[in-house]
Amino acid sequence: MKKFFLSGIAIGFAAALSATTALADLTVATVGPVTGQLAALGEQYSQGAKKAIADINKAGGINGEMMVLEIGDDACDPKQAVNVANQMASKNVKFVAGHLCSGSSIPASKVYEEEGILMISPASTNPKLTDEGGWNVARVCGRDDAQGRVAGAYLAKNFAGKKVAVVDDKSAYGKGLADETRKAMNAAGLTEVVNESINAGEKDYAAVVSKLKDAGVEAIYFGGYHPEAGLLLKQMGEQGLNAKMLSGDSMNSAELWTIAGKSAENLIFTFAPEPRDIPDAKAIVEEFRASGYDPEGYTLYTYAAFQMYKQAAEATKSTDSKMIADWLRAGNATKTVLGEIKLDAKGDLVNPVYVWYTFKDGKYFEDKSIQ
Repeated sequence: MKKFFLSGIAIGFAAALSATTALADLTVATVGPVTGQLAALGEQYSQGAKKAIADINKAGGINGEMMVLEIGDDACDPKQAVNVANQMASKNVKFVAGHLCSGSSIPASKVYEEEGILMISPASTNPKLTDEGGWNVARVCGRDDAQGRVAGAYLAKNFAGKKVAVVDDKSAYGKGLADETRKAMNAAGLTEVVNESINAGEKDYAAVVSKLKDAGVEAIYFGGYHPEAGLLLKQMGEQGLNAKMLSGDSMNSAELWTIAGKSAENLIFTFAPEPRDIPDAKAIVEEFRASGYDPEGYTLYTYAAFQMYKQAAEATKSTDSKMIADWLRAGNATKTVLGEIKLDAKGDLVNPVYVWYTFKDGKYFEDKSIQ
């Protein structure tokens, strides 16, 4: 009888332990530039992640587990990104929505692969991330080769026979996007008259602007981030260079207007259809705005990354990163604030769409008049 009693205690203890394990915290993370000149984009990540975690936990978490959020700062620096990735691994993070800059995402993904961590980037567009990445890599956004084809075709069509320049900031993202745009533009029959690179973070690009002005360029494709684009536009205006600037998805921050002022109206850029206008995002957008934050740029992309993780984890009834990654890469659809998302076998977005945006009166918006 005593033996049976002890067995009952053991069984009861095991059941209690099992219940405790089932309700354990699930540590996840978002990593991006919390500090540095791209901190405005990092704030979009943080806001999207915090809101997603709060909403998911309010609805019961994932497979009965509550999510706990870690926020990592890589400052868009590759070395710092690797350090942060190792920190996340030491904290037993199971999933990372990040990083932002391709130059950070690519080396960080190798750490996550070794540590068995799934990462879904809301913003990194360089093809190498998934072409050369491991089983653990995916993204919510499109790729530079898709985005570059749109920009290259536009330049070839609208600036045929005119002088065009291509400028990049030497980063994995900026140079990669500029290279893809140049490739598409050249294939369509338009050759640039100037190729130039700048150093990100500098405060004076007057010499570059003078070179572009002397060459008589009428359009400039810029591969890089919004702080440098804003400064280039500002100094173009100061020197009387009235060329149109075209760029990519990293321009989606109202901070660009703060830097460039009215000269920002001379910029058009590609990005996916405005996420804040997607019907599936309406309720979340209203909640964000009610809290005093406008979810611009990558905010909803980060939110969507966590939705994808939740649905994949619940579909597989697991938090095993390999199982979740395989499920997502098998083309299973997830319902998100961005609408239905499907990934291909590499972890890339299926059929990404790009449209053109412009700035006016301090804000950017989709410009349907641009074809």
